[in-house]
Amino acid sequence: MSRHIQVNGVVEIQDSETHDDFMDKFIQFVESNGWSFGGGTQDITDEENKD
Repeated sequence: MSRHIQVNGVVEIQDSETHDDFMDKFIQFVESNGWSFGGGTQDITDEENKD
């Protein structure tokens, strides 16, 4: 049996890093713990800057 954890939130990264950079590090973290990730991500920088 396995556990399923849902994560809702925003991760703030440096301007010099890209969405792909974040995903590479995130997936590396997940896989290094023997876990898997199913879901999606979205860069919302432009949406935040509209306000």
